[in-house]
Amino acid sequence: MTVTEDRPAAAGPAGEIGRDRRRKEDQRLITGRTRWTDNITLPGMLHMAMVRSPFAHAKIVSIDKSEAEAAPNVVGVFTGADLGESQGVLINAWPITPEQVAPVHLPMPADRVSFAGEIVAVVVARTAAEARDAAELVDVDYEELPAALDLKENAEDKVLAHPDLGTNKSALWVFDSAEAGTGGDVEEAITKARADGVVVEREFRQQRLIPAFMEPRSVVVDPTGEQNTMWSATQVPHILRFALAATTGVPESKIRVIAPDVGGGFGGKLQVTPEEWLTWCLARRIGKPVKYTETRSESLMAAHHGRDQWQKLTLAAEKDGTVTGLKVELLADLGSHVAVVGGGVPVLGAFMFNAIYKFPAYHFACQTVLSNKAWTDAYRGAGRPEATFGIERMMTELADVLGVDPLEVREKNWIKHDEFPFTTVAGLEYDSGNYEAATEKAKASFGYDELRAEQQRRRDAGDPVQLGIGVSTFTEMCGLAPSRVLGSLDYGAGGWEHASVRMLATGTVEIVTGASAHGQGHETAFSQIVADRLGVPFENVEVLHGDTQIAHKGLDTYGSRSLVVGGEALVKAADKVIEKAKPVAAHMLEASVDDIEFSAGTFTVRGTDQGVGIGDIAGAVFAAHDLPDGMEPSLDSEATYDPINFNYPHGTHLCAVEVDTETGQVQMRKYTCVDDIGNVINPLIVAGQVHGGLVQGIAQALFEEAVHDESGTLVSASFVDYLVPTAADLISFDVEHNTTPSLTNTLGTKGVGEAGTIASTPAVVNAVVDALRPFGVDDVVMPCTPERVWKAVHAKDGAAADGADPTTGAAAAHFDTQDTADRSAGQEGAGE
Repeated sequence: MTVTEDRPAAAGPAGEIGRDRRRKEDQRLITGRTRWTDNITLPGMLHMAMVRSPFAHAKIVSIDKSEAEAAPNVVGVFTGADLGESQGVLINAWPITPEQVAPVHLPMPADRVSFAGEIVAVVVARTAAEARDAAELVDVDYEELPAALDLKENAEDKVLAHPDLGTNKSALWVFDSAEAGTGGDVEEAITKARADGVVVEREFRQQRLIPAFMEPRSVVVDPTGEQNTMWSATQVPHILRFALAATTGVPESKIRVIAPDVGGGFGGKLQVTPEEWLTWCLARRIGKPVKYTETRSESLMAAHHGRDQWQKLTLAAEKDGTVTGLKVELLADLGSHVAVVGGGVPVLGAFMFNAIYKFPAYHFACQTVLSNKAWTDAYRGAGRPEATFGIERMMTELADVLGVDPLEVREKNWIKHDEFPFTTVAGLEYDSGNYEAATEKAKASFGYDELRAEQQRRRDAGDPVQLGIGVSTFTEMCGLAPSRVLGSLDYGAGGWEHASVRMLATGTVEIVTGASAHGQGHETAFSQIVADRLGVPFENVEVLHGDTQIAHKGLDTYGSRSLVVGGEALVKAADKVIEKAKPVAAHMLEASVDDIEFSAGTFTVRGTDQGVGIGDIAGAVFAAHDLPDGMEPSLDSEATYDPINFNYPHGTHLCAVEVDTETGQVQMRKYTCVDDIGNVINPLIVAGQVHGGLVQGIAQALFEEAVHDESGTLVSASFVDYLVPTAADLISFDVEHNTTPSLTNTLGTKGVGEAGTIASTPAVVNAVVDALRPFGVDDVVMPCTPERVWKAVHAKDGAAADGADPTTGAAAAHFDTQDTADRSAGQEGAGE
C-alpha cells in the first residue's frame, strides 16, 4: 500500500503560515454578496419540479400527464419512457471487485421504482411555483412490490431490491494480513486467545445518516452557447464534467461546469445526481436554460445518505491486554444503487480498523448489500468514522473485561513515537505521530484523574445522575492519494491535484486551484500559503476555483485533500514562478543567475544588498522591453501534484457526560480534544473545522438517525423529525493541538476537515456506556436517545431494548462466524 521515495523535509510555520486570519471570503458570504446556484437567473429560464414515488419498491403501471400538461405555463411533462437513453446513466466510479453486482442507474426509471423518493416524472414550467403545482396533477398508477429494507435480511436475499439481479449482494471485499504478508493469521490468534487469553466479541450498528447541508442542491443548465454550461451546488465540478461527457455523448470540451459558492457538502454533494442529469437532458431537449432546486424534504429523502453498517468485531488479546488479532466483518447498505464511490466507502475503513495499535494479525471482510432505500455514499469521514467507532468501542470493552482504565489498554498497544515511520498490519506506512504526547496533553486539560475520582464518588453514593467518561484515540488516512494506490484499489480516478499561479503586471497574484470550497476557507488558507511562498501581501492574492473553464484541471474537494494535495500543488507552482523570475532578476541586477537568492519577496545578489522585488519583476516581464534573450514574457506557472503517501492526522478525544438514569437524558459536561494535524496554516480556520466536525460526530452519537417505516418511507424527512443539534444542545469544546509535521509534503501539513467527526462519536458513546456500567450495560445503539438509554438501564426490569438487538437473532445466521458460546478464563462479560 505504501509508495516510497525520497521525502522532502517538513517546513515549519513562518510569516502568514500559522497566523490567525479571518476568512477573506466570509464578508461576501455572510452579507449575501454572493451567488448560490439558486440565485442564478438567465433570460428565458424555465423551472423543473419532480414527481417522486411514495413507494420504496413498485412497478410503474401507467402515468397520466394530461392534467399537468394543461396547467398554466407548463412547457412539458416528461417520464422515463419519454426520455429513454437520452437521459444518460449515472456512474459508479469505484467497482470494488470485478464481480460487483450493480443495477443500471437511470436518472428516471420507466418501469420500476426502487426507493421512496425516486423520480418518476418531471414537470417543466415558466416558474418554479407553477412547476410544483403541476407536478401534483401528474397521476401515477403503481403496483407496490415487497421492499428490501432490513440490512441483515437483505444480505440473506429474503426480499430482492432488484429482482432481475437475483441477489442483493453487491460485492464481497476481503483483506487478510496473512495473505497480504503484512501480519499473521487472525484465526490462529483468536484460537490461541480462547485457550490462554481474552477474546472480546461485539456487534455495533452504524445508523443511517443524512448529510443535511445548509444549502439544498440546485442546478442550472444553459444549452444556448457554444458550450453547454451547468451551474451546480456540487463539491466535484471536474468529476461532474467528466461524468457528463462519459455518459451523455457530449464532448468534454463542450461542457463547462461551474460550482459557485456552495453552502456545505460533507460528502453529500460528492455525487453525480439524477437531478443534474435530468436538468441537463431537458435543457438540451427544450433548447432553453432550465433550473431545478430541491426542497428540504426532497434533500433529506432523495439526496444520498451515509454510514448504515452492521459491524461484527472479534478482538484477541493476551491476559495482560496486549492485542494479538482483530477480525472485522461488515454488512454495508448501499441503498438502491451503487453510487459514485459508495461501494468503496467501507473499503476506506478497512485500512483504519487497526487504528493506532500494533495488531499482529488482522482480517477484514465487507459484504455490500443493495436495498430499497436511498443510496449511500461518502459522508464526512467516509468509512473512517465507522472504523474508528468500531475499534475504539472494542478497546474500551477490552479494558472493561480486564478491569483496567481504558487509557491504560490503549497505551499498552499503541505505536510509540520513536517507532515512526511504522508499517501497519493493514499495509499502510504512518510517517509521523506522537500518541503519548497528545494523550498526556488531553488528560491534563480534561482533568481526567479528578473526573474519575468524582465518578467513583457518585457511584458510591448511588447518585441517579451518573458520570461517564469516554475515550477515543484515533488516526485517519486522508489526502486521498496516491494515484497508483487508488489504481490498485480499482478506484476510477487519480489522487493528484492541479494549481496555477499567475503573476499580474501590477505585482498582484491570481492563483487557480482545482480544489473548490464549500465552506472550508480555501481562499484564505491558499492565500496565506502563496503569500508566504512569494513574499507578497496576503491581500494581494486572489483565489479562483470552481469553474472548469478557469480551473481547467482538478479532482475537487473531499477526503481532507484540499490542503495536503491542493496546497502542495500551489507550492510547486509558486516555486516554478520563483525559478522563472531568477533569470530576469539576474538580468536586471547584472549578475549571474547562480548568484541570485530569493527571500521574502526579494531577489538579491549573494553577498550584496542589491535586490529587486518580485512585483517589479512581474512588471518588467509584462512590459518585455528588456528580457534575457530567448525568454518568454511570462512568469505564470502551473503544477500537478500527486502525493507519495496518504497522511495521518491523529489525536486523543475525552468526553464527560452526565446520564440521568431516571429519565435517560444525556447531558454533555466536558469535551477536550488534542489533535495532531501537522503544521497549522490558519489556527482560526482549524478551530472552525474541528468544532464543526465534533458537532457532526456528536450528532451521530446522540441525535441523528434516518428512520424508515415498515413500508420504506422515510419518516425523518424534515428537520422536525431529523434532529440536527444546535449550539443550545451542546457545550463549548476545549480544542488543543500537538504537532508532529508530516514528512511526506513540504508544508508538513495533515488533513483536518474530518478529524472531529471521526474521533468524537466513539468518545461520546464510550462515555454514555461508561456511565451505565454499574447497571450491566455494555452498549447503547446509536443515537443514544433518552428512550434508548432508559430502556438499557431498566432492561433487567423487563423493559425491551429499543431497536434490533446487536448481538442475537439474525446476526449469527448472517455473519457466518464460529459459535462463540465457549469463553476462556478471564472473559466474564466479554461475550455477546
